[in-house]
Amino acid sequence: MADRGEDEDLEMAIRMSMTPEPKRNKPRDEVAGVVSGLPEDSPESKTRRRELMAAAAEKRMATVVRVSPLSPVGNKELKKGGEVVRRVDELPLRDQSLCKELSAEEANKLFVMVFGSQVSKDILAQWCNQGIRFSSDPETSMGLVQHEGGPCGVLATIQAFVLKYIIFFSNELSRIPQNRGLGVSSKSHSVPSYNISSLTEDVKVRALVRSMGEILFSCGSNKRAVIATLSIPGNDIQRFEGISEDEQVVASSLKALSIESSLDLLKVLRVETHTSETTAFQRLEAIIPLFQSRMGALLFLISALLSRGLDLVQSDRDDPSLPLVTAPFGHASQEIVNLLLCGQAVANVFDGRMDLGGGMFLKGISRNVEVGFLTLLESLNFCKVGQFLKTPKWPIWVVGSESHYTVLFALDPTVQNENELEGRETQIRKAFDAQDQSGGGGFISVEGFHQVIRETNIKLPQVKLDNLCSAGFIVWSEFWQVILDLDQSLGGLKDSSGLMVPPRWTPEEFMADVQGPSASGASDSTGKDIEVSKPEPVQHAPLVDCVRTRWPRAVCNWSGDPPSIV
Repeated sequence: MADRGEDEDLEMAIRMSMTPEPKRNKPRDEVAGVVSGLPEDSPESKTRRRELMAAAAEKRMATVVRVSPLSPVGNKELKKGGEVVRRVDELPLRDQSLCKELSAEEANKLFVMVFGSQVSKDILAQWCNQGIRFSSDPETSMGLVQHEGGPCGVLATIQAFVLKYIIFFSNELSRIPQNRGLGVSSKSHSVPSYNISSLTEDVKVRALVRSMGEILFSCGSNKRAVIATLSIPGNDIQRFEGISEDEQVVASSLKALSIESSLDLLKVLRVETHTSETTAFQRLEAIIPLFQSRMGALLFLISALLSRGLDLVQSDRDDPSLPLVTAPFGHASQEIVNLLLCGQAVANVFDGRMDLGGGMFLKGISRNVEVGFLTLLESLNFCKVGQFLKTPKWPIWVVGSESHYTVLFALDPTVQNENELEGRETQIRKAFDAQDQSGGGGFISVEGFHQVIRETNIKLPQVKLDNLCSAGFIVWSEFWQVILDLDQSLGGLKDSSGLMVPPRWTPEEFMADVQGPSASGASDSTGKDIEVSKPEPVQHAPLVDCVRTRWPRAVCNWSGDPPSIV
């Protein structure tokens, strides 16, 4: 009898939880009706109703799978619209993934944090009309398409992670079973897949889902991922299981949706907290049409913020009074990009933190990252990108300019390999930057300089040491020239044996070295002149300046119009 009563309660709760969300102009109790014979207005009835609906939601999300009507069905069966739904009781319920509403206070805090207290309709329209969708053009089929200005910071970061999976894990994506978690092994992926044009839609969607899941768990300190969804009165868009067949349904459901205030957000936003990567992966894949819809970019940003936690997001920031979406053009701030890249909404791109004195600090990047970041602003001396973002695990970088974000990537991970001299250069520069409290200005205090030479085991002659310190501060370019002329035995880069040549400081010096022999020609053993091919002329564009913040001696060439990053 006890089992029968439990089954009846469960079936009733499932029917209740599948009922469309009641309209807000009716009290919830009037819609829900009577539970288990208790008076509908009694506290016991309301409590019992909430318990049953919560249990049903958890059962449905964590233990229900769909099968073909022709498949053998075990356990308990329920029929819905001719489709057999099977309860798989043997799966463990290890994930906390209940769907809930935000409180009015949380919704207001979230809205103001993102858009501020006074936001234009144009900015809201930009962020409410951008889905996370792949290009339909075969030549750019692995790329996400941006329709509106503003959300490019969100799209570019997701794109960087998608490229990581498509380039370096495409074979694994093709073999992924539906219930696999998000973790991947970095072994045996040094040779990437180059046949990008032949990617199937399933592989691209899996790459997208895994990218989104990895970012959200990173924001949640690898402990949780919060997924933001929508609940539209009269629709059931939270429970989609297909992909292509549901996109039109999603679009139709969202036609009349308008987000202009925190109250609008409160009415439709629902959030789910997942502690299991497997169930988070499954849930993201099940509702991917929602993220492909016009609300996708905004929902993903909200998911990342809630995964981090609104209070922690504010504590990450240097100035939490400013909105994360910047006026007047609605661009994603660096805090948004950093949150998606490294899991913390810090405003700066240098390593560690900068001590301003008086107990005040500016926060930067605190750990290694999967994909990195480069910016044109560094070439203009407006900031300094640290080694954490410059040398990510995979050769993929979000690239920022004054008004846009895009992605730079390499197919070969060895582009980040360094020879002995380059490794030494990186070591010294990292130690110098750690003492640079100017925000990337390229100079440090005398005290900080002594710390640098101790850490890097540089033994400067007293005359050179006094000369560098005479101005009361040390400039990187002057220090570097001293290192180039300092023998390796003293910690410098000069090789007395002549077997190794220190790297040139500027690309122009490097190209002068390369072009010298070609310009003067050469002769063979008979004295006859032979033609020596000249190198391609150096081409320049803002992207080149950006690339050279990572590889100072890079030589860039292209065919046709210069690549744009604006």
